[in-house]
Amino acid sequence: MRKYIILLALCAATFQGCDFVRTLAGRPTAAKVEEIRQEQMRLEEARHQARIDSMKRVQAAMADSLAALEAHLIDSLSQARGTIVNPAKLGGLYTTKLEAKYSIVVGAFRNRAYAERKLAACNDAGYTASIISFRNGLQAVAVCPSESLDETVKTLKQLRGKGICPEDGWILVNE
Repeated sequence: MRKYIILLALCAATFQGCDFVRTLAGRPTAAKVEEIRQEQMRLEEARHQARIDSMKRVQAAMADSLAALEAHLIDSLSQARGTIVNPAKLGGLYTTKLEAKYSIVVGAFRNRAYAERKLAACNDAGYTASIISFRNGLQAVAVCPSESLDETVKTLKQLRGKGICPEDGWILVNE
């Protein structure tokens, strides 16, 4: 029994751990396994970063496309008849001057009482509204005066979604 203990101690001293046995078996050592794991982590991080970079490029391209689409929309709205109206096309303004270059017209009436009712509804909804009188007798209720066409177009879309502005609402350009 003593021989086996000495032989076992001698073998243990000779092999010096698992790496020696792994080498004899043709398997990678602990250091090699760690090196492989680190390399796999680096490759996975590189793939992840490539996906992030790709998504950023797509996001930038989409932002550029949306900006171009918005610019095209504003240009087409500027050129479309009936969506953007110059007061001169309606016989000119009877009132002296509007407070801003652009206003959203949410209703136009021949009867002043109807215009005043729409004015009250807009004020109750929290919008600053005014009645614009035209020389041809039309009374228009305008909201959200602005100096920016872009801002006015965005506001027009929002108002249509809230039910304040009908689908045939238009932008009045005071030039």
